[in-house]
Amino acid sequence: MSSELFNLNGRVAVVMGGTSGIGRTMALGLAEAGADVVATGRREELVNAVADDIEQRGRKALRRSSDVQSRESIDALRGAVLKEFGRIDILLNAAGQIFRKPTHLVTEAEWNKLMDVNVTGMLRSCQSFYEPLVESGRGRVINIASLNSFVSLLEVAPYAASKGAVLSLTRSLAVEWAPRGVNVNAIAPGVFRTELNSGLLDGTGRGRELLMRTPMKRFGNVLELTGAAILLASDAASYITGQCLTVDGGFLASGVNQ
Repeated sequence: MSSELFNLNGRVAVVMGGTSGIGRTMALGLAEAGADVVATGRREELVNAVADDIEQRGRKALRRSSDVQSRESIDALRGAVLKEFGRIDILLNAAGQIFRKPTHLVTEAEWNKLMDVNVTGMLRSCQSFYEPLVESGRGRVINIASLNSFVSLLEVAPYAASKGAVLSLTRSLAVEWAPRGVNVNAIAPGVFRTELNSGLLDGTGRGRELLMRTPMKRFGNVLELTGAAILLASDAASYITGQCLTVDGGFLASGVNQ
């Protein structure tokens, strides 16, 4: 298979929630595959930092903060990207929140905020970027789902409900937008070590159980997600839509491990 299938030269990617964690890693991976990348989030200092890293890889970037809870902010971002680059080929939705709390104690305000970021924010982005993605002729939407889209983890019910909705939204948009040439897929990361969760993974019973349930017997490195992102953004995925690519070290396939 020709390596040109995975070449993103000449394409423009927008990564919502692309300034930290998984989103940042995927933004840099898309840049290394040849795309010009707009990695955005709420904090301007992080937007500037990731833009520097994209430019160091020889690709163009745009320093523009945005908030997925504001349609006006997303629409303004879309306008700025089109003004700067003239096109948008790839939308990667990585913005998200999580908190752990017994479900009977979760307030409606907490529930509503998480849903607004994780689900409605994703919908806002997809709606706002729809027309440019159609005009691309090979538009790609990549939504970040979760193991929680499929299985339950204790005391994160709002997050699990939101990620179940992300998977359903992905499939619905894939069916609806396929005739317009836009492929919509999701990536469900397994357990990946980040700055935010290293204490949980290394020092708690929950971390030990997550490791025990992972057949590869290790947590993922976020760099191991870039291949999935590049695949779904590229011509190699021209006939893939409505799918969720799980990158989890075998977690979902696992039953008894000992």
